[in-house]
Amino acid sequence: MAHKILLIDDEAGFTELVKMNLEKNGEFEVEIQNDSTKARETALSFRPDLILLDIVMPGMDGGDVQAQFQSDPFLSKVPIIMLTALVDSSEVSDGAVAQSGSSIVLPKPVNFPLLLRVINEAIEAA
Repeated sequence: MAHKILLIDDEAGFTELVKMNLEKNGEFEVEIQNDSTKARETALSFRPDLILLDIVMPGMDGGDVQAQFQSDPFLSKVPIIMLTALVDSSEVSDGAVAQSGSSIVLPKPVNFPLLLRVINEAIEAA
């Protein structure tokens, strides 16, 4: 059974590319939400196993969306991987991954093999 991933990012081209790459091997079903103000509604209807969440977005930023999810009993246990162009791989501890509170942070542009590894680890740990 495919793991369900909700991808929340205001960049439609980026979300389509990530969705295509994640779904091509059949391990993941990806739902996209490009409007951060609709993220909670989409998450509640889709029931993801994991959330990929951009930090900088118009309307509600990733921190606001994450706080909204953490206060919801149905979403509070869903692992979140934050994505951001504010940090590059040279700025984080192992060259690719940083921790921010309870979330993993990956720099954009996303290194796809790393993204797959981090997604699988987060789903296994949940």
